[in-house]
Amino acid sequence: MSKARLRWTGDRLQFVGRTGYGDLVPVGGDPGGPGAKPSDLLPISLAACTAYDVVVILQKQRQDLQGLEAVITSTQDTDPPWTFRAIDIEWVVTGTVDRRKAERAVEIAEGKYCAVAATIASVVTLSHSVRIEPSP
Repeated sequence: MSKARLRWTGDRLQFVGRTGYGDLVPVGGDPGGPGAKPSDLLPISLAACTAYDVVVILQKQRQDLQGLEAVITSTQDTDPPWTFRAIDIEWVVTGTVDRRKAERAVEIAEGKYCAVAATIASVVTLSHSVRIEPSP
């Protein structure tokens, strides 16, 4: 079991979350204020959850992974509660990495190991693509 917390700072719509690891995460409901927009945290969580295992899988396969970036595009309803309808992630893989291995790593990570994907896949359309970039 993991236990996280969220506390209002007392300033506008600013909050501070504390993760199960004890790290602080600023969350903000004001466009001009600090912190992550709450609805951005779901797609970012999906990407982070998947990315963790993509890195592990590619490293175990001895791929020359130099970088990994997720470019996330999400679609939400225009009216409250702004339900997520689709999340697409373009995975930008940097290094000398076999495309098939990278694509398979993303499929396995998202489809088998990611708790966020498993939780939302029945109600949100998830899609992804992989782009390989050479090392700089």
